Amino acid sequence: MWGHKTMEIRPLESDNITVGWRINEEGLPGTGKISEDEFNDLMELSEFCLGAFDGSELLGFVLCLLPNTSYQSLNYAWFQEKYDEFLYVDRIAVSQKHRNRGVGTQLYQCVFNYAEQLNYPVVAEVNLTPPNLDSERFHRRHGFKVAGVFHSETKSVTMFLRPMSLPE
Repeated sequence: MWGHKTMEIRPLESDNITVGWRINEEGLPGTGKISEDEFNDLMELSEFCLGAFDGSELLGFVLCLLPNTSYQSLNYAWFQEKYDEFLYVDRIAVSQKHRNRGVGTQLYQCVFNYAEQLNYPVVAEVNLTPPNLDSERFHRRHGFKVAGVFHSETKSVTMFLRPMSLPE
């Protein structure tokens, strides 16, 4: 069902930082604004950083963290306070011109497979203000359930958790 017959999922490398950051920018405000240097720092903190590629073209990416990193995100801290074990999806983004072609689903399948090996739930947040209805639908479609709502000074987010194993 891929819109890209030659799509390959593989780890992001340092030479993917600029394009990854640009894809992140295309996803604003849902992805959260960060600088190119912060994107690089986040890649270094991440348990894994995967990209979906068509040849050398980066179509989208996912960055995931385990508990107990030095990441200073308030959303990450919310999960850290409530759960001992989790795989945190800090951001998943697909280039605008490649959306709705199964890229995000394929990236998430890799996340789910990895979380299953760890026996950890997958957690993520979706903006409530401003609302990100496409992302909310995407997460619900992939088995995420609402774990709570978190309000900070600048925005509100729905906290989602995908249980360790879902019935087939």
